[in-house]
Amino acid sequence: MITPPHPYQPLHHEGGRQPFIVLEGVSGIGKSTLSKALASRLRAFTLHTLPHPHDAWSRTVNGWLRPLPQFAFYLSGALHASDRIRERRATAPVVADRYISSIVACHAAVHRVPIQAVRGLITPFQPYLVAPDLTFYLRCSEASLRERLVMKTDLKQDDTDLLAVPDRLTRLIANFDHVAQLDPSAITLDTDGRSPDELVDAVLRQLAERCS
Repeated sequence: MITPPHPYQPLHHEGGRQPFIVLEGVSGIGKSTLSKALASRLRAFTLHTLPHPHDAWSRTVNGWLRPLPQFAFYLSGALHASDRIRERRATAPVVADRYISSIVACHAAVHRVPIQAVRGLITPFQPYLVAPDLTFYLRCSEASLRERLVMKTDLKQDDTDLLAVPDRLTRLIANFDHVAQLDPSAITLDTDGRSPDELVDAVLRQLAERCS
């Protein structure tokens, strides 16, 4: 394997190697709520797949760029997120609301391309991307999810499209199932009938088992 030039190598930070936890799943399933609750219990740093400054550009990107440049933008956000994760986990746990699996599952669903094709685009950058210790794939019944999306107060175009575009939600759920099967850090977490505190307890139990 060819070693990349020094400017293309990730920075290493002095300190510990605190846990890095990712929450994945379709929009409206409760990732943001669980992320905040976990951060409070763990005193963790939180971030989204698109940290600042990428978060301010996503609407423009989704409206103007064709699929491949759009994918490159989201990959850039993940690479930047990895830099921040390395920095932060030297001193505190990190909880990410979406990460690489969302990029793969969502891009493949929106543009109707095979998951393998999207994963192939990411492969050359894999050494730079921080691997999660645990990735929790949140799930619920499709009926519950549709109800949560309707009640969501911060609806974005992607959320609206989940319900409006034929088969978008079905394809996205299937894509998340697919990427979870390929993810060595994956743990499925059913959210139906469970409070945020109960879900946090479940995550912390899994974390304790993994660290023991």
